[in-house]
Amino acid sequence: MSEAPARKPHPALSVVRRIPATLTMVLLILVVGVVWRGLWTSFEDTDLFRNVAYGLPNLAEGKWWTPLTGTFFVNQPWVYIFTITGFWGMAYVEFRRGSRVALAYYWIGQLFAIFATALLLFALSQFPWAWATTQAQALDVGASGGTMACIAAAVGLFRPPWRVRGWLILLGFVFVAMLFWGKVADLEHLLAVLLILVVDRSMRVRHTTVREQRLIAVVALLVLGAVEIITTFVPTDGPFGQTEPASGGFIDLAIDVVVILVIVNGLRRGRRFAWVLALLLGIFNVLVAALVLTLITVFSQAQLDLRWDGETELALASGFLWLITLVYLVWVRRAFRAKRRSTLGAQPAPTVDDVKKELRAHGGGTLSWMTTWDGNSYARVPGGVVAYQRRNGVALALADPIGPAAQRADAVAGFISAAEHAGLVPCFFSADAATLAAVPSTWRSIVVADDTIVDLAGLEFTGKRWNSVRSSLNRAGREEMTFKMTQLKAEPWGVQQQLRAISEAWVGDKDLPEMRFTLGTLDEAEDPEVRLALALAPNGDVDGFLSWLPVYGDEGVVRGWTLDLMRRRDGGFAPVMEYLIGSSARQFSEEGAEIMSLSGAPLAHDYPPDAGVIAALSDKLAEALEPVYGFGSLHRFKQKFHPRYETMYLLFRDESDLTRIGGALTRAFLPDATLRQFAGAGLELVRGSKD
Repeated sequence: MSEAPARKPHPALSVVRRIPATLTMVLLILVVGVVWRGLWTSFEDTDLFRNVAYGLPNLAEGKWWTPLTGTFFVNQPWVYIFTITGFWGMAYVEFRRGSRVALAYYWIGQLFAIFATALLLFALSQFPWAWATTQAQALDVGASGGTMACIAAAVGLFRPPWRVRGWLILLGFVFVAMLFWGKVADLEHLLAVLLILVVDRSMRVRHTTVREQRLIAVVALLVLGAVEIITTFVPTDGPFGQTEPASGGFIDLAIDVVVILVIVNGLRRGRRFAWVLALLLGIFNVLVAALVLTLITVFSQAQLDLRWDGETELALASGFLWLITLVYLVWVRRAFRAKRRSTLGAQPAPTVDDVKKELRAHGGGTLSWMTTWDGNSYARVPGGVVAYQRRNGVALALADPIGPAAQRADAVAGFISAAEHAGLVPCFFSADAATLAAVPSTWRSIVVADDTIVDLAGLEFTGKRWNSVRSSLNRAGREEMTFKMTQLKAEPWGVQQQLRAISEAWVGDKDLPEMRFTLGTLDEAEDPEVRLALALAPNGDVDGFLSWLPVYGDEGVVRGWTLDLMRRRDGGFAPVMEYLIGSSARQFSEEGAEIMSLSGAPLAHDYPPDAGVIAALSDKLAEALEPVYGFGSLHRFKQKFHPRYETMYLLFRDESDLTRIGGALTRAFLPDATLRQFAGAGLELVRGSKD
C-alpha cells in the first residue's frame, strides 16, 4: 500500500508555530491581568502598583525587581488593546529571524527604555524644569518599551522603500507624542526606538532616491499639519508646558492647513516654488519659537505676559519640529528642481526620424516600432532613447529603451532619474526580461502579456498540430482567395476605402473607441515601412487584412515582423485570419526573416499554478474585459500557430504608484474616450458577466 501524502498545515497554524515567544509573552500578560484583575479594574489604583511598577523613585529605593515585574502589568483595562496589538512587531521579527533574536530585541529594548528613562529624568530633574521634576516622580507599568523596540526592528526588516516610510511614521509618532504629551511612557518609547535606530542602522536617508527625499519632506509637513490640528482640539502637557484645546483661532487653523496642503502637493511633485514656501514657513516658525524662548529666558515665564496665538508652549514645540524639517529641506534642496512641464533627457529631444535611425543601427524588440507612432515623446538618456507618454503625472515608457544592448542598464537608470527629477512617476510598460534585469532591485514587476513568437526558420505546416492552419490555406485555394503582401499607400483608392470601411465597422461594434498606445490604427499603417497582408475574394473585395510592423536587428536588417491590426469583413471568408497569418508566415520565411510576432494580448498571460495574488487579480480583470475586447479569445486564437512565449512586464517602483499608473494606462490606451463611453463599456461588462 502506498502511503497517503502528508497534509499541509493551515497557513495560520504555520505562522503560530513560528512565533512561540511572542505568544508566550502575550499569554503571561493576560494571565497576570486575570489573576490581579487588571483586565477589568484600574491596576494603578491598587496598593500593589507601587511595589511592582518601575521608574526612578522605585529604582532609587532599591526595588531592583520592578523592571521585570512591571513588564507584565497594565495600568488600565483599555490599555490592554494597545499592549497586545503592539506585539505585532515582536511577532514579525520572530517570524523572520527566530525566537532568540526577537526575545533579545524585546528585553534589551524594554530594559534600556526603563533604565535610560530613569537616568535621563534624574539628570534633567536637577535643573529647574517643572516637566522633568514631575516625570521623575512618576511610576509606570507595561511592556511598551520592548514592543516599541521590536516594532522598530520590524520596520528595519521591511523591503525598500517601505523601510524608510515605516521609519518616518514611527519616528513621527514617538517625537510628536514626546513633545506634546511627554509622559514617562512616551519618553520610554522614544528612547527604545532611538536605540534600535542607532544599533540597526537600517534607516539610511543618505542613500534614498530623489522620490524618497521628497516623500520624507511631504511626511514631515503632514506631521506638522496634523500636530496643529490635534493641538487645536486636544489638551497637551509636554516638556514645554500645558495647552488648552481650541486655544487658537479656527480660521487661522483652516488657512494654515490649506497652505500646508498646497505646499505638500508641490513638494510631492518636486516643485521649486513649494520648497521655497516650505522654507519660508519653516524660518517663520523657528524665528517665532526663538523669540518666545528668548523672552522666557530673559523675563521668566512668570513675568512673561506674551502669548503667541494663545500658547507659548505650542510655539516652542512646533518650532523644534520645524527646525528639524528646515535642516532637512536645505540638505535635500537638489530634489526640488522640477518645473511644471519639465522635459526629460538631453535637449534637443530626439525626433521620430532619430528614433528610426537608432532602431536601424541597434535593433529593437517586437514592440519597438510602436515607439515611432504619434503621441509618444522621446528622452535622450545615456545609453539610448526612451519613448514615453506623459499622463496622469506618470512617465509611461513604452517597451524597452532603444540603443546598444550593452548599455540597457544606463538607459534605464537615466530615464528613471530624469523622470523623478521632473516630478513624474517612472514606469516601463511591456518591457522584456533584459529591462526587468536593468531596473533597480527594489522595483516591482507585474506580467501584462505574453509575446507570442513564431520562429520562421524551417517553418512547414505539416503534421497534425497544423491541421487548422493547413485547412484554411487549402480552403482558400478552393474558393480562389488571393493573398497579397503590400503597403497601404501603394493600393488604389478603392481598396483603401474598403480597408477603412472594414475598420470603422469593427470600431462601431465597440462601446469604446479604438485602443491606442500598443494597438495601432490605419493611420499607423500608412507608414511605408509597415506592410499590409490582404485577403482578396474572387470579385476583388477585401475580406480581411493584417498590418505588420518591422522588427530591426543590427545594421539595419529587418529580422522579423510584428502583427498589429487584424480586421475582417462580416460575412466574408470564414477562416480569413488563419489564412492571412499562415500566408504571411510563409512569405516572411521565404524572405529570410527569423521571427514573426503575433504580439501580446493584454491580461492574457498563462500563469503558473503558484503565481499568487497578481495572477488571480489579472485573471479576474481579463474575465471582466473579455466581452468588450476579447483579449482571452485572441490569445487562444494565436495558440493555433504554436508560438513560444516571451513575458512582457509592467515595471514600477512600488505598489503606491499603481493607482496613478492605472490612470495613466487608461488614458494611454483610450486617449479619446469620454465618460459616456466608459459608462457604456461598464454596462457591457455587467451584461457580459451575466452571460
